Amino acid sequence: QVQLVESGGGLVQAGGSLRLSCAASGRTFSTYAMGWFRQAPGKERVFVAGISGTGRTLDYAGSVKGRFTISRDNGRNTVYLQMNDLKPEDTGVYHCAAAPRWNVASMPSDYAYWGQGTQVTVSS
Repeated sequence: QVQLVESGGGLVQAGGSLRLSCAASGRTFSTYAMGWFRQAPGKERVFVAGISGTGRTLDYAGSVKGRFTISRDNGRNTVYLQMNDLKPEDTGVYHCAAAPRWNVASMPSDYAYWGQGTQVTVSS
């Protein structure tokens, strides 16, 4: 069992930055691929970024490439999402997720554990 707790969301103007954190419980954090997903009101949860267990392989949705950076610190059981040049369309609840596999994953069905999410609101 893995428990995930996100933090770092908030209200920011377009062009601003936020850094999200996700703290995981358990002693096998490095064996999980981790991901960030966004869910806007009335819409499905969509993939934002993913990182492999070792942190060597990264994947991003096309809409955030060049603006967002995912990273992880396996010694601290934490994954991060640095978000720069934020746009109103980035608004939503950001969920951290853990997949029981080494390789990066982009489908929600690949992930077994989910956090409650943190709200990100970008004003124009």
